[in-house]
Amino acid sequence: MTDDAAEPNATEPNATESSAAERNTPGRGITPDADPIEASAPEKFGLVQAWWGDGKGKTTAAFGMGARAVGHGHRVHMLQFMKGGADSVEAVRGEYNAIRALSGFSFENTGHYGWHGLADGSDDDDHERDARAGLDRARELIDAASDADLEEPIPLDAEPDAGVHMLVLDEVLYAADRGLISPEEVLDLIDRKPDGLELVLTGSHERPAYLEDAANLITRVGKEKHPIDAGQRARKGTEY
Repeated sequence: MTDDAAEPNATEPNATESSAAERNTPGRGITPDADPIEASAPEKFGLVQAWWGDGKGKTTAAFGMGARAVGHGHRVHMLQFMKGGADSVEAVRGEYNAIRALSGFSFENTGHYGWHGLADGSDDDDHERDARAGLDRARELIDAASDADLEEPIPLDAEPDAGVHMLVLDEVLYAADRGLISPEEVLDLIDRKPDGLELVLTGSHERPAYLEDAANLITRVGKEKHPIDAGQRARKGTEY
């Protein structure tokens, strides 16, 4: 008579597989050791991501993803449109200090003081000029990535003009939404990017319908409640 209890179950992992799974699963008070960051090429980069909506967290999500990428040794650059600042925000934001402390992460800002369309002392023509400068710079960075071998590691201290594996164009969708650049110019950035470049686009309270067929991932960040509606201004350490 066959002892069914002794028969191996094909649906259950064996002891070796189970132990390997447990070793690779943080939990039960066990924190994995952090590996040293060494320059490395990503295996599956090359998608286009768009983060939009009226909720807080679009830039935060992009920054967090960039930090995750550099944690694996990939080269990341963030180019900010329309974030020149206001009197309630310091020139040096927390993310700038954090980026400088992360090997392989760099940033630059092409924004203008104030906000387009508001009576805050800024001139709308200046916003358009700086947004277009940001667009030109984005083209340069994408073309540089096209010239680089993205299947190979890029030195962590290399200039972004030597190529990057992930390019974050922060608030570029706001610039298109405000008419400072055109949706067609955003689509052109996507068309000219090399296959191995992960392109992350953020901004806009309005749905960027023009990205529906061009982006691989589109995430809406929706507001349910925000302290700004109660008069709370930007707070150091959370908003900048």
